[in-house]
Formats: sequence, C-alpha cells, structure tokens
Amino acid sequence: MLKFIDGFLNSITMYRLVLYGLMAMAILAIAFGFSDVLPYSGSRLLISALLLVSICYFANRIFAAMFRAQRNIESAIITALILFFILAPITGLADTVTMGLIGILSMALKYILAVGQKHVFNPAAIAIFCAGLLGSDGIIWWVGSSFLLPIVVIVGLLVVRKIRRFTLFTFFVGTSLVTILIFGLVNKLEAIEVIKQAVLSWPLLFFASIMLTEPQTTPPKKYQQIVYGILTGLLFGSQFHLGPIYSTPEFALVVGNIFSYLVSSKQRLFLSLKEKLPLAPDIYEFNFSADKKLDFAPGQYLEWTLSHHHPDDRGNRRYFTVASSPTENEIKLGVKINNQFSSSFKKALLAMEKNDKISASQLGGEFVLPKENDKKLVFIAGGIGITPFRSMIKYLVDKNQKRDIMLFYANADVKDFVYQDLLKQAEQSFGLKTIYVATDPQRTPQDWPGKTGYITDQMIQDNAPDYLERIFYLSGPDAMVKNYRRLLLKLVIRTKNIKTDYFPGF
Repeated sequence: MLKFIDGFLNSITMYRLVLYGLMAMAILAIAFGFSDVLPYSGSRLLISALLLVSICYFANRIFAAMFRAQRNIESAIITALILFFILAPITGLADTVTMGLIGILSMALKYILAVGQKHVFNPAAIAIFCAGLLGSDGIIWWVGSSFLLPIVVIVGLLVVRKIRRFTLFTFFVGTSLVTILIFGLVNKLEAIEVIKQAVLSWPLLFFASIMLTEPQTTPPKKYQQIVYGILTGLLFGSQFHLGPIYSTPEFALVVGNIFSYLVSSKQRLFLSLKEKLPLAPDIYEFNFSADKKLDFAPGQYLEWTLSHHHPDDRGNRRYFTVASSPTENEIKLGVKINNQFSSSFKKALLAMEKNDKISASQLGGEFVLPKENDKKLVFIAGGIGITPFRSMIKYLVDKNQKRDIMLFYANADVKDFVYQDLLKQAEQSFGLKTIYVATDPQRTPQDWPGKTGYITDQMIQDNAPDYLERIFYLSGPDAMVKNYRRLLLKLVIRTKNIKTDYFPGF
C-alpha cells in the first residue's frame, strides 16, 4: 500500500498535491452543504469558493505584472481555497465585498511584504490576520468541522509524507495539544473533552499539514523546523489577549513565519542561461550566470521556477540539486530529460536558449559534507543522483581538501556515466576511489572494466572493509535510495551514519 502511495506522490509535485487535495475538500464541503450536513448552504459555499478563486487568480496576475515577478497560478488558487475554509460563507453584499477585499489583500501582501521577490508570510495567514486587526468578524476557521476531519486527515498526511515534514508536523501537533490541555485544566475542564475538542472541532490538523508546512515559509534545517513547530504550537494552543491581538491560528503562523524568515536563506536568484551541454543520452548540464553570488554548501538544492505555456500537472516549479561547487562562478544544473516522456517543465528547460531566464530560491538540504575532515565516507549514486556528489567532489578538489571517500556510481547504461573527468581528477587530488556499476547486463559491453549488476552488501564489504566506520550518502531515484538504505541497515550501519538526499518533488 505504501509503495503505491509513494509511487503516486512521486508522480506529482507538492503544489499540485496541495491544490488537488484542497479542491477535493472543497467539493466535499459543498456537497455536504447541499446535503444539509454542514450548517452552511451548498449555494453559499459554492459562490464563496468561485468568488475567492476568481479574485485571487486575477489579483495575482495584476500584482505579478506590477512587481515584474513570475506569477504562479497554483499558488494563487491554493491561497483562495485556504481562505475559503477560513472565512464564513457569504450571506449578502457586505460579506461579498469583505471576502473579495481579503482575497485581494492576500495577493497584494504576497508581493508587498516580499524581500527579493521571496514572500515572508503565508499569504492567507497574513491577510486574515490584518483583516482581524481591522475588525473583520468573518474569520471562523469552519474547516474544523468534524464532518471534514476524515478528508483533512487523508489530504494532510499525504502532503506531510510528500514533503517529509513529519518532524515539524509532530512537534507542532504535540506542542499545541499539550498547551491546549494546560489551558483547559487551568480552566477546570475535563482533559479528555479538551483533547477531543482540539482534534474534532479545531483546525489543528488542517493548519499543521496544509499551512504550517508551506515550503516557502518553512525553515530549511531540521532543528530549525523543530523550533518553528514548538513556537507556533505554543502560540496556537495558548489563550491571550494583548490590545487588538488575540491568540488566533493566523497570529501563531505569522509569528512563526517571522522566525522562519530570520533563520532561512533570503536569497532569490535570477539566472541567465550561458550554455547547455549534452553530457550523455538524455542527460544535460545547464550553466547559468546569476545576478548575485549564491552562498551555499555543496550538496544543497534550490527550488527552480520556470514560467512556460501550458504547464502540466507537475507545474512550473522543481527542486534540483545545485551541481556546481561554491568555488565555481556559474550555477550548474544536471538534469535527465527524455523529451518524449518528460514533464512540460523539463521540456521548457531543454528548449531554453542562451540568455533565457529562470529563477531559483528556497535553498535547503542537509545532504552536505561533515565538518570533520577525518570522517570516512561512502557515496552511493544512482543515475542523475551523481549531481550532489559532483558539487562536493569539485569543492574538495578546488579547496585541496583531503578526504577518505569511496564512490559507488550505478547506471543501467554505461553511456550514462557522466563527470568522469572530474572523478579522475579527484582520484589524483585526494585519492577518491570510484567503483562504476552497470546494473543492466544486456546493455553492458563484454570488455566493461567496472562492476555488473546491482550494488550488494558483499560488494560494499569487499571494497570498503571498514564500512562500519564510514558515513554513507545515498542519492538517486527514491526507490533506489530506499532499497540501498535497507541494505545498509542489514549491514548494521547505524541510522545516524546513513544520509539520504531528498527534496520535495523531482
């Protein structure tokens, strides 16, 4: 079952998953409205949803043009649907105007309160927080209905699994429940009733899975995410009143967003294509010049945004590892692109001409070299998963650092092995040992000097007899990474010594 779920999640971007999940929730809510399950009529819910989606869609286009920023249709519709589940359905002209203004405000603040075209706040949260300060009484978070809880749980858990924010989700929910329980006990309420109400009648799970985990406003490092979850959870579960500010979910998220902004990378790059190089059949290297120097660690990734006509279900954003080293002037991107079967994003990327533009932000990832130079390492790369190792190895060569590293590099076709010149240079520079593994015997020539078949526990033991002393880095297709992680665990490699490369959406 999990294999099927992961296969589905790997076939869709995080943004499309959230969008489709919210759409499914909205359709169900409207159906419940027409069936008198919810205390709001289906027609009011339908009109509210259409109004918010229309307002946010067109407002986003206008503000994107005004600020000369790349527009993202998915983001605007996601914000509209989140507002739909927070604001009371319209009942008259005044409600319609207020709802429309809040929709416009959410799009406006996304661009106005942005630094380097990177928004600081969750657009829905900051809009309803400001609306609350101005006296709006339509902020009711009706998504907390127990009738919607099953679909909220399903969609929420899919999102959390997709972007692997279980730590953030768990610390937030745990902190919120403990805080809510403490305030409930202080007010002499029954503990069981307090927890029951928090789960069944509060927007706790919707907030935690859909809003809190938004990548644009989430800290990149795990320990920062823990602090972010605890801080937001404390504010979410507390009860206080300071002047015009009340303890509301939106206030909790706005404060959390400020913390996230302070500890996160604030860089947003605008890049121009310098050259496009074919490295192997269906593998290309893109070299970009940036408007500013990128401060990053070898092995980290960026979220890339490429506007193009008729984006498919995977949208116009992708997470890719930076293949270049911090010692290089260009930003390099290594991508496998089959033009017949690839997404619209990759086709647009391949169609780029010299000086065409692309933007990148959301620097993240903890798949980096250990600070201690004496740590022994094993890199295991599958296919285009070589890119983070290319970044690390180039950095070590340029910095003349000595490290004890062994690289197992696997490909189905021997023609797909790339960056071999750099690997040979690293062998001379610091003694990198590379074991090439061709996994498909039918596509492997008889005079192939490397290994054939899959990487096995015996292969690791034979080539790295001190494997128990080493830290293992795994990068490649998700299924490969999971299989080799299981293999390493069978070799009694400690979990803390297994590092896997992951970013939310290939």
